Amino acid sequence: MRLVPLLIFGLALSPPVSAVDLNSLSNKDAVGGLKEALNESTSAAIGKLGIKNGFLGNPQVKIPLPSELKTTAAVMQKFGFGSYADELTVTMNRAAEAAVPEAKPLLVKAIKKMTVQDAKGILAGSDDAATQYFRRTTESQLRAKFLPIVTRATHQVGMVEKYNAFAAKASQFGLTKTPNLDQYVTQKTLDGLFLVMKEQEKAIRAHPAEYSGKLLQKAFGAVAH
Repeated sequence: MRLVPLLIFGLALSPPVSAVDLNSLSNKDAVGGLKEALNESTSAAIGKLGIKNGFLGNPQVKIPLPSELKTTAAVMQKFGFGSYADELTVTMNRAAEAAVPEAKPLLVKAIKKMTVQDAKGILAGSDDAATQYFRRTTESQLRAKFLPIVTRATHQVGMVEKYNAFAAKASQFGLTKTPNLDQYVTQKTLDGLFLVMKEQEKAIRAHPAEYSGKLLQKAFGAVAH
């Protein structure tokens, strides 16, 4: 089932967009149409990830153990300590699912600040032009927003204690360096969010005719051939 977001992004699959095409579209309609699409797309992405199993149940964004622990986890499985790895994986993904909904205000703010130049650049841009715009304008703020949420979520379910216990067991097998898990989960949460947004954008660009909306249709009509 396709998400309703970015009708406007179908223009990437149309023949090359010329300056005349973009100039024929009023600034009001270009910005208005794109903002309407982006608001829908961010809501859809957050709705998909910010729920139970939004990360854990999606192989594309599921957060794995840090690479430093993967080999050791396999060894520990043989020694009967596998539950540490399983519980830790669930906890990390639950923390990501708890953090994602908090992205909405910052993404909406970025949309509101969008200029005419931003909008027309995205309209005529690459398959992930909108996703690049969001990453460029919101990633540092999202990281700062997500980190304390992830930290609270991990502490609520005893993740830190589980991790410390796991790391202590792992050290017996020669593991000497482990990452800060809260920072690790925060970055993976950001990566997952932008990945889903990127895939939505590409899907809409590939099937523009399947979506509707007055502003979107007007903006799309101005650049389609």
